Amino acid sequence: MRTAILCTVAVFAGILLFSRCLDSGARDPRGKAYADPASCTSCHASIVNAYGHTPHFHSAALASFNTIQGSFSRDSNTFVVNDSVRVVMEDRGGTPYQVLYVRNKEVRVQRFDIVFGYEKGQGYLYWKDDQLYQLPISYFTDLHRWTTSPGYPAGMPFFDRPVLLRCFECHTTYISPSSRRSGSPSDPKNVNALDANSLIVNIDCQRCHGPAANHVAFHTENPGEKIGRYISSYKNLTRRQKIDLCAVCHAGSNNIQLRSLFAFRPGDSLSQFAVSAHVGSNQPDVHGDQLALLASSKCFRGSEMDCSTCHDTHVNDHGDWAAYARRCQTCHSETNHNFCKIADASNIGFLKLNCSRCHMPSQPSEVIRVRTGETGAHTPIFMINHRIAIYPEESRRILDSLNSQMRRTGLIRGFKRIATPHSQPSSVNAASATRIKNIKIPAAETAIGSLPGWHR
Repeated sequence: MRTAILCTVAVFAGILLFSRCLDSGARDPRGKAYADPASCTSCHASIVNAYGHTPHFHSAALASFNTIQGSFSRDSNTFVVNDSVRVVMEDRGGTPYQVLYVRNKEVRVQRFDIVFGYEKGQGYLYWKDDQLYQLPISYFTDLHRWTTSPGYPAGMPFFDRPVLLRCFECHTTYISPSSRRSGSPSDPKNVNALDANSLIVNIDCQRCHGPAANHVAFHTENPGEKIGRYISSYKNLTRRQKIDLCAVCHAGSNNIQLRSLFAFRPGDSLSQFAVSAHVGSNQPDVHGDQLALLASSKCFRGSEMDCSTCHDTHVNDHGDWAAYARRCQTCHSETNHNFCKIADASNIGFLKLNCSRCHMPSQPSEVIRVRTGETGAHTPIFMINHRIAIYPEESRRILDSLNSQMRRTGLIRGFKRIATPHSQPSSVNAASATRIKNIKIPAAETAIGSLPGWHR
């Protein structure tokens, strides 16, 4: 009950932050074309409330004990670097800090100011005047523990990695360069100089639907008009425009940027903002490069699917494997004679609920690499591979796991043995085992198109 109450409070607090820009009549830092984000709720309350539980909504937050996922309890608030060095997450007067100790002596103290991330884990930033830096310790949800921040070396914790405007272009709705600095924003001494007062945390409605001031004004004066005016609707975009809109943040960081992504509007061509840097056999990573992986999939190339075919960004369907499987089966079904080739009477019920677990498995990122302690060894962070394909090892692992579960629960007596290449199949299931053995993984296609990885 306490957890449910805290979650509700956190979402409500987030919605207040979501609308903070125009509170008390203040102008949105993006310009007068933008509406008060709170105005969306008057007509779209159910959508706004559902969206408040999504990873996009929680992509960034102001740091507090409600928004930081890691524990500050004495038994789990310490990251041990070695026998002499440790970083402790401390509550000092109701404010969260990371504190570096060397030989039990306090050496450095920095406050948690901004949180990046939500679903897989979190990184933390702190302000030093008008410049932003990353804290050395992050938190990863699957590991349930504090870790080094991605890419940080073992040894002495490092507090001076600058956080650039580019990071905010995907983790937040908006922030502008600091006006307190002379010279170009690209000057090395200015690259992480940002205006804290212009920050809009989360990904708000207008980041994906475009400026809404005219939309709100029109429908406030014409409440009977049910067709949305002066606003971009995702369903009215072309396939290319839909893909480009999502690819602003889901085409990876391995691109050459031409201009700020904060200027992108629905319907724009992403090729005017960035160009792909994928070269030759350079393999897209499972972190952040969903489009290049999806574009190499037969499903994508042979259909008109786009991101919304599988995803509804207004709801949190994370981990709902059955819902994703139903979307797969709008195309792949027994009726269409193109359902899973290893399905038979003993496993079809299970397979119908787990399409994506076999064909879009979680795999380790080569970009997000962390350490969990003084050994210095990297701990893999797993993310969904958006390349829809046949992964024989994943099929074997999942079916072996199902066999084990059925044996433990006694259900094996009511079902035929599910054959895998590691088992001794019955004659009934021998054909199914042979099909798994003969599965081949097609080579991944990279560098598909100019940006970011597709032609259609």
